[in-house]
Amino acid sequence: MDRQELLDLFRRSGALLDGHFRLSSGLHSSGYLQCALVLQHPDAAARLGSALADQLRGYRATAVVSPALGGIIIGHEVARALGARAIFAERQDGALMLRRGFTLADAERVIVIEDVLTTGGSTRETIQVARASGALVLAVGAIVDRSAGEPGLDLPFHSLLQISFPQYDPGACALCEQGLPIEKPGSRPAAMP
Repeated sequence: MDRQELLDLFRRSGALLDGHFRLSSGLHSSGYLQCALVLQHPDAAARLGSALADQLRGYRATAVVSPALGGIIIGHEVARALGARAIFAERQDGALMLRRGFTLADAERVIVIEDVLTTGGSTRETIQVARASGALVLAVGAIVDRSAGEPGLDLPFHSLLQISFPQYDPGACALCEQGLPIEKPGSRPAAMP
């Protein structure tokens, strides 16, 4: 899938949003990609998962680990395309962890999959969870890279789409100064200013 196909897919599903948003990182932004609106369509989710898996196939992963909630569907689709199993880490008492009986074997070959990577916080936490289980984390993949090419990871990183929207510190937000109402569209409570 090329950049234009991906952007068209996001636009058709209503997933490319303009406004004033509080990101999970606590930063403010004028643009947001709500991957859930694309991933609600199984055919689109399968296409995205297959395209991302094509970039990651060489790692020969036996498991895909994703952070809940945003990474679950795309992680499952990447795992399906790779012939691997899909598990997810979820928050309990504020920390990501494996629950529901999910385990990783020592030295199991793992790829971490996320829907959107901005600051990489949830992704790094997921990597730590997998490593603490003894797994060998080989790479990270995401549908969308919002990190401006600086994912801040110690692993190879692959994405289908790199996009940049203006981001603002809450104390110096041009959108707040304009009095625009703020939305929090993500799945996790945002860090408060």
